[in-house]
Amino acid sequence: MTEYKSELLRLLSSRGYIHQVTDPQGLDALAARQVVPGYIGFDPTAPSLHVGSLVQIMLLRRLQQAGHKPIVLMGGGTGKVGDPSFKDEARKLLTEETIASNIASIKTVFENFLTFGDGPADAVMLDNAEWLDALEYLPFLRDYGQHFSVNRMLSFDSVKLRLDREQSLSFLEFNYMILQAYDFLELSRRQACRLQMGGSDQWGNIVNGIELSRRVDGTEVYGVTTPLITTADGGKMGKTMSGAVWLNPEQLSHYDYWQFWRNTDDRDVGRFLRLFTDLPLDEIARLEALEGAEINEAKKILANEATAMCRGSAAAQEAAETARRTFEEGAAGEALPSFAVPGGSILIVDALVGLGLCASKGEARRKIAEGAIKVADQPVSDPMANVAVTGQVKISFGKKKHGLLVSA
Repeated sequence: MTEYKSELLRLLSSRGYIHQVTDPQGLDALAARQVVPGYIGFDPTAPSLHVGSLVQIMLLRRLQQAGHKPIVLMGGGTGKVGDPSFKDEARKLLTEETIASNIASIKTVFENFLTFGDGPADAVMLDNAEWLDALEYLPFLRDYGQHFSVNRMLSFDSVKLRLDREQSLSFLEFNYMILQAYDFLELSRRQACRLQMGGSDQWGNIVNGIELSRRVDGTEVYGVTTPLITTADGGKMGKTMSGAVWLNPEQLSHYDYWQFWRNTDDRDVGRFLRLFTDLPLDEIARLEALEGAEINEAKKILANEATAMCRGSAAAQEAAETARRTFEEGAAGEALPSFAVPGGSILIVDALVGLGLCASKGEARRKIAEGAIKVADQPVSDPMANVAVTGQVKISFGKKKHGLLVSA
């Protein structure tokens, strides 16, 4: 492991955040002598970010913990284009009203991870629509277009992948990397921003911004990317059978968020504790060394810490108590997902879909045939079975997914 002088790069390196750095020595020296404003951009494509964005949010948190200034850049401008990086097809274009609504919803999550204010290391949130919406096309092309080589842009993996597959890449999307490079230049000028961070898929976009700042203003700026976070079984972080793991409670209950972390693969526990909690490294080393049934205690700690950070300590305690009652006492905790049943009964396949335990009736029938479904802790084998609902009835999918049917 590289020996860094700055607390920032020591912290990022020790907890597993660093994939690539454009100029490690230069950034290390800068971070050792002054407060470094650094930014990450988030495009508002939905009302909530999901767990796949969490490593980037934690990167901003680590930046602030090391005494530097996080800049959260909302892509109100670039969100009108959509980042084509490693996407198989163009994103659906959003209206300005939808983008504004999504930004307002997303903003609330960052307050749980960062301290905002006017101090030198306090976080700020900006929207790139502030400068991108004001650009005039011909002056922009004249002043900045000359600094971008199409040959070079075509060579970046994020673009090359689409072209190699002979999948369409529109001129609109191709402009995205120019706009993102321009964001870095604007933030350098407006906020003295010297660092852009992002996932490994953003390397080409970040390098473009560094080169534009150097050519236009003669300013030295830097880039850091994080490794692609996959689970031990090779899956993409945050993708589950039942869909995305949303950070906002309006999109996903506290219990389901807690349960996502509780279900972490044994092999991922230590890495996720380093990336997604503030626990000291020596405590994490102790927890990841646990074996057998004891590793479940480490998973509960991971779930508690990650949920408390994103949703608050009360939410974490509530979810943990629901899990304890559900699994240890066989009771039905109040925080389980619920589905109101009018008329006193419902087909079991409809109940499974209504609770979100299965994505479709076809999946529900398959899981019933596999013996994975229980009603009130009793196995169900008939996909046409009716469930009588008076008060509340617990439905279980395997050992870890549960929901409540309640009388309407």
